[in-house]
Amino acid sequence: MSSTDAGSDRLAGLLAEHRELEAELADPAVHADAARARRLGRRYARLAPVVETSRALDAATDDLATARELGAEDPSFAREAEHLQATVTELTGRLTELLLPKDPDDDKDVILEVKAGEGGAESALFAGDLLRMYLRYAERRGWATEVLDAVPAELGGYKDVAVAIKSRTDEGVFARLKFEAGVHRVQRVPVTESQGRIHTSAVGVLVLPEAEEVDVSVDPNDLRIDVFRSSGPGGQSVNTTDSAVRITHLPTGIVVSSQNEKSQLQNRESALRVLRSRLLAAAREEAAATASDQRRSQVRTVDRSERVRTYNYPESRLSDHRVGFKAHNLDQVLDGDLDPVLDALTTAATAELLAAGS
Repeated sequence: MSSTDAGSDRLAGLLAEHRELEAELADPAVHADAARARRLGRRYARLAPVVETSRALDAATDDLATARELGAEDPSFAREAEHLQATVTELTGRLTELLLPKDPDDDKDVILEVKAGEGGAESALFAGDLLRMYLRYAERRGWATEVLDAVPAELGGYKDVAVAIKSRTDEGVFARLKFEAGVHRVQRVPVTESQGRIHTSAVGVLVLPEAEEVDVSVDPNDLRIDVFRSSGPGGQSVNTTDSAVRITHLPTGIVVSSQNEKSQLQNRESALRVLRSRLLAAAREEAAATASDQRRSQVRTVDRSERVRTYNYPESRLSDHRVGFKAHNLDQVLDGDLDPVLDALTTAATAELLAAGS
């Protein structure tokens, strides 16, 4: 099957899916289940650009054929045909991009984890800076954020922090933030440095698509749940009750914890949200690992283990090592102005997929 045939089949499938979703969303019974209605609404919104572009391309193609027919008799239609040909070419390219295989998690909200790494106290401080950057970016996009768990460091910042980021619309948060996963390196003079020397520290960022219960089934018998008292910087207890929760998923050995809320029940639910998302991510990675190299590049275009970015404070420079992107407005980036670098990463991922399909 040629790539053109495959694209036509994919388009036909997506148009049929759009019609089915439209019928489902018109059924009042569907909206009795808010989670299902939201999931269907997101998928419907994601397919809308494909449908609109396909319809526009069909109309432009018909108009072009008519203009060419008329142009055979009246040369004044030749210029109109040229304009319509340019429109058809543009719409064809746009539709080709829209039909590229999508990451199955692109429509999802995310759980983003920031973990201090090499660099001790300075790494923890930079973890706090990165957390603020993501919170500010979410604010700019109109997304809702919720800190699920935070382990503060003694001198400020965080040893480990997890935050849920949710779209208030049908916009897929994971599609936008997935490229942030990896090791982020900072070069600056630490506040603890008396000689003014520049140090290099590293922080790990993990971006997980937030799993819903329908995505991952967790057997309660597979869980070991421990409770303990919440602790603050330096390990001192900040709560007189055993409200913090640690959950171990016995089949995989994955351990998650939450101590941010005063209620043990709330901390348990927060920990379960992180656990479900980690299990979903593990399942996706396992599936990708058994697929072909081309399929792996389509599922994840960025290696999570790479050092992805460097923040150089003395030169006010951000460098993304995957696509060679550089910006010299580090203050603005750390204040949430992430769109230029994310646009560059998205464009590079799209180009990679187009090359793989050609």
